[in-house]
Amino acid sequence: MPSPKARNNGGRSGSVPGNNGRYEFMSLNRSPPPHLLQRQGSDPTSARLRASESPTRRRGSGSSNASSSSATGAQQLPEEDCMRLNPSFVGIALSSLLAIDLWLSKRLGVCACEDSSWGSIRPLMKLIEISGHGIPWLAGVLYCLYKSDSAAGQEVMLNLLMALIVDLVLVAVVKAVVRRRRPSHNRMDMFATFSVDRYSFPSGHATRAALCARFLLAHLVLAAPLRVLVLLWAALVGLSRVLLGRHNVTDVAFGFGMGYCQYNLVEMLWVSPVGLQLMMGQLG
Repeated sequence: MPSPKARNNGGRSGSVPGNNGRYEFMSLNRSPPPHLLQRQGSDPTSARLRASESPTRRRGSGSSNASSSSATGAQQLPEEDCMRLNPSFVGIALSSLLAIDLWLSKRLGVCACEDSSWGSIRPLMKLIEISGHGIPWLAGVLYCLYKSDSAAGQEVMLNLLMALIVDLVLVAVVKAVVRRRRPSHNRMDMFATFSVDRYSFPSGHATRAALCARFLLAHLVLAAPLRVLVLLWAALVGLSRVLLGRHNVTDVAFGFGMGYCQYNLVEMLWVSPVGLQLMMGQLG
């Protein structure tokens, strides 16, 4: 059994216990035995020492990684810069159109409130607004359909009623999908509004005016002055939407186009009294 003094001297001389319990002395100029290398590799303290032994090497490797990543980024930058500096022509056109639309709509909203520049004609514009509302048109068509005695008159009023219903449904769907807010200078004092009426695109008054004007000119025998009045009424309905600040200019323009195209759909779905009777017989 070795003495404590021998153990102390051995510890100071760099002795390390071996596999068989005996102490092995290693020189500073010789590499350690393999079993010591394995023990040092599994020692967490030696692992931390090796990780921190060469900061310069770590900085060098970090700089090399940074340079490689910057080189990779340099290869990708030109394409991204081109995307940022060269936006599509369609995007520029739409942004410019939107800016012009908002500016022009605000300048034309001269009847948005009583103290506006043309606030004195606001009651007249609201009267024109009511003339293009859906409720008066539905009530008027139902009354005419009830009072009509001829089959031709009933056929025209029936299909006009169907056209108004189709217009209400399509406008509500588009408004719910687009969800464009009304102009900021608008006052929500409209006649008989519903949930989708808080959105502005497209103008339901404009679609209805274009649809009804084209329908009346196609299926009613009117003198030339009356035909001019129908067209003038449709134009005034659309103009009143912008003057009152209810809609932007593009809302009304799209509404006129949508109402004009809706008439083609009504012609495709045209219902005659005979067809209506057959439909009612099948349902019954």
